[in-house]
Amino acid sequence: MPVLSINTTDEFYSSILGNRCNVRVRMGGVPSTPRLSGGARPQETAEYLIGEFVGEKSFPLGSDYWKKLLELPLNLRWPSHRVRQACQLFVVNNCYTRHLAKILLHLAWCLQECVSTSGVPSPAFAKALNALYVSSVFLKYLIENAKSENFEELYLSLDESEAIPNNFSKGEDIAYLIMQSALNFLGKVGVRPDTYLLHHELLNFILIAMSTQLLSGPSPGPSDVHPFIDAAMLQESFLVGLVVRKLLLNYITHPWFPVISSSFSIFSEGNQPGVLQRVGSAAANLMLLPFNYLVSSTGEASRSSLAENSLNILLILIHYRKCVAVDYVKDKTDNSTSDPLPKEESFFLENPFCKAIENARDIQFDRGDVEGNAHNGPLMRLPFASLFDTLGSCLADETSVLLLYSLVHGNSDFLEYVLVRTDLDTLLMPMLETLYNAPRRTSNHIYMVLIILLILSQDSSFNSSIYKLMLPSVPWYQERLLHQTSLGSLMVIILIRTVKYNLSKLRDVYLHTNCLATLANMAPHVHRLSAYASQRLVSLFDMLSRKYNKLAEIKNDKMHMADGDLRGDNLSDDNLPDDSAAELHLYADFLRIVLEILNAILTYALPRNPEVVYAIMHRQEVFLPFKNHPRFNELLENIFTVLDFFNSRMDAQEMDGEWSVEKVLEIIINNCRSWRGEGMKMFTQLRFTYEQENHPEEFFIPYVWQLVLSRSGLSFNPSGINLFPVELPVSDIYADEDMEKPLNGELTEHAVQVEAPPILLSMVKSGHMMDRVLLVICNLAASAKGRTAMLDGGAVEC
Repeated sequence: MPVLSINTTDEFYSSILGNRCNVRVRMGGVPSTPRLSGGARPQETAEYLIGEFVGEKSFPLGSDYWKKLLELPLNLRWPSHRVRQACQLFVVNNCYTRHLAKILLHLAWCLQECVSTSGVPSPAFAKALNALYVSSVFLKYLIENAKSENFEELYLSLDESEAIPNNFSKGEDIAYLIMQSALNFLGKVGVRPDTYLLHHELLNFILIAMSTQLLSGPSPGPSDVHPFIDAAMLQESFLVGLVVRKLLLNYITHPWFPVISSSFSIFSEGNQPGVLQRVGSAAANLMLLPFNYLVSSTGEASRSSLAENSLNILLILIHYRKCVAVDYVKDKTDNSTSDPLPKEESFFLENPFCKAIENARDIQFDRGDVEGNAHNGPLMRLPFASLFDTLGSCLADETSVLLLYSLVHGNSDFLEYVLVRTDLDTLLMPMLETLYNAPRRTSNHIYMVLIILLILSQDSSFNSSIYKLMLPSVPWYQERLLHQTSLGSLMVIILIRTVKYNLSKLRDVYLHTNCLATLANMAPHVHRLSAYASQRLVSLFDMLSRKYNKLAEIKNDKMHMADGDLRGDNLSDDNLPDDSAAELHLYADFLRIVLEILNAILTYALPRNPEVVYAIMHRQEVFLPFKNHPRFNELLENIFTVLDFFNSRMDAQEMDGEWSVEKVLEIIINNCRSWRGEGMKMFTQLRFTYEQENHPEEFFIPYVWQLVLSRSGLSFNPSGINLFPVELPVSDIYADEDMEKPLNGELTEHAVQVEAPPILLSMVKSGHMMDRVLLVICNLAASAKGRTAMLDGGAVEC
């Protein structure tokens, strides 16, 4: 046993050493060693029981010691350093006492008893709370300081010589049993005033138990061992469905009840928290909620703490992937003369929690369960209307955005429900506000919002309906007043603003691609685009063209050709750095997409969009330098056909004095009615589709845990985290000549910078999102009849 320093004021620790090492420390002539009988104060008895728990003596699973430990009020007053000392001693002794495994077994049995009594409060509730408090403290310390890859330090098994009670099988998996009992309680016992605290602490415990993921690398491998979350993945589909439903209902209802201290003997008098309740904010880094935070009658956070924990755990569970290895021998039919060699393959097991999300259906939808068997699991009924409203009110929070992504990507029924809602502004407005405040948001937050918008824009009914919904005002948009603007126009404005911000700050190709892809999906359905949105769309082409011209000039300078010709594509890229050539081609692709967007509006929706025509006429000089450019001339033909038509109508008008905006617009509107599209080339509509990469876990598992650590109050030893970099650079840049500045001053970016993703000519694949946007990148040799871009061996018609 290691030698630890003794402080005479340390009643708890001196009591441990006094009992374990026969040391008696006198304070004022009174022995401080507590005793279990003879009138010992409860405080002393509790110290003694915890001292025995962390000490070297092993108590059998059936010993009365466990009954005394779990029934005694644990209203102790220990500073954080004493808790840490107790944890250090526990690490030394747990390998042969197996007290962690034993208290987890008792916790499982208490939870089973709570379920069997139909959730009616019983002594098992108080015992379960005590078991949760004690086990959470020491389990977290063991996980946080684990050295082995398979968490042997937990010793989640009983010694061979241990006497086994009748209600436990010798070979039973303790991690599986505790997770089964915990999930069973969550799924079957309702959240009420008398069960609220146990639900909350059980969620805290599950969060701690699953934190083993923090010690693994970002790419799951066959050797990764996570005892508790792996056990959760092995539960029956019926139980998994109950848990997912309950966690989502907790998120929807945001249950909160004032805790009645008299109902639980573990609280000290005067609502003063004991150490096992207080250590959440202590230096020991133990995540337990302070009691005075729970009973606060005015604290807004307390009302949503259970909902937040439920959402955190749900996101961890549905984005987890278990990687396993399979050894196989080379097929005997192989004609190779060499001996067959074993080869290791890895694959990911199906996630039952993800499957439960996929099988969720609207509780108000009474369609016959014809396809129930086709979903490989029972259907789960949820109130989609309430879920929709709750998401709309919480989308300022990043975890809610991730939940919305998980639902619209993983559940086609919920996506369909969202698309048929007539109040799409409920979801879109908070997401557009997030994009507007991009400098104050993390990069991943922005990515998730953009992906959701891209998924929604794949539906033509969505693209049509957003232009029918009028917004009286947009109070958070500060560059100018927006009155009676359609939701679609606002979406165009914000997406273009995001592209401009990204061009000047983040310079992230993935973000550019998502914004332009969404705009391209919306383009054929544009209806009465506002004047401001139309101006911003033409301004976007101008901004990208200036960037392209600058890159072309750099290219020409490097090739020692100072003719200033914009047709840089006639030059060879062989002598150019790869990044310069790739960036030039990338901006050419972006320009083509913007031209495709303008073409789609002019081809399919010109009579309904006079403001777009006006904006193009007002800035027609920005298109002239590219009229004969080999990369853009075919797309500019339609734009100049429109310009010629309306310019001729303008020239035919006899006008005294200068032209006014109103007069020009009046002529455009009048001639839009006679527009027949003569001379316009018909291009196939662009359709951009989002699909998830084969290994999304490499992004989502680290991302979820970063969100959990930043929001749940769970602190973790930074040196032990291998799942993601702990310290990331922060950028405070926000300035660009073309970037609109808000009226109230300069914004500051707090988004975490991420490594620039690799750029390919045929697609853009994000190195940090591990997701894919199928890009329609049309090459120079493409014909006007049918242009096809090859993507990973497949073809996407554009």
